[in-house]
Amino acid sequence: MTVAASSTPVFTYKIINTYPHDSQAFIQGLVFEDGLLYEGTGLSGQSTLRIIKLETGDILKIHELPQEFFGEGITAYKDKIIQLTWRSNTGFVYDKNSFNLLRTFHYPTEGWGLTHDGKQLIMSDGTANLYFLNPENFKVTKRIEVYDGNTPVTMLNELEYINGEIFANVWLTNSIARINPQTGRITGWINMDGLFPVNDDDKTKKVLNGIAYDAKNDRIFVTGKLWPNIYEIKLVPAK
Repeated sequence: MTVAASSTPVFTYKIINTYPHDSQAFIQGLVFEDGLLYEGTGLSGQSTLRIIKLETGDILKIHELPQEFFGEGITAYKDKIIQLTWRSNTGFVYDKNSFNLLRTFHYPTEGWGLTHDGKQLIMSDGTANLYFLNPENFKVTKRIEVYDGNTPVTMLNELEYINGEIFANVWLTNSIARINPQTGRITGWINMDGLFPVNDDDKTKKVLNGIAYDAKNDRIFVTGKLWPNIYEIKLVPAK
């Protein structure tokens, strides 16, 4: 786990529900919207965008990305799904219901995680930076650097905006960072150790990645790459 600064609150979790998930899905982005899960998966030649039924894990709709793209983070913004790619500097905008491609856009960094605060898109690129983008023209309007105390926090990956905070997976760790979107300061850490034990051979593949929030029912969902389950969790202050 990423070590928190001494003054940074640490949380753990309680599992509320466990749901089935496609264990072949190399998950890069997760969103809960209108009672359904939207999932973006990665790997070149295997990247997809999907609609999933939470309770059963059934794939209700799937769109395959062109072979040359490695899919990354997604977010649902109004009536659209927006999806990043890793090193192609290219994003896709789809109709949320049909998955028809509406347009592409470009950005100068790698694409990792994506969410929004209702007004701007928020993107990570694997560094300590978070970029705020205009959702109409995809121009960067603001950049913040994420710190825990005086230490920059890198490897920021999948993102979710929850009640005024940005939740971010930190790649290759069992940690989720809670980030103040105005200052970039870490407001808390969520220690997810023990949620899904992984053997040494899989530690760089079957990593924690994927956060979704059901705002209507105040539910948080988490999962990981190639995990067979999605977990609904409740946050608990660490003792």
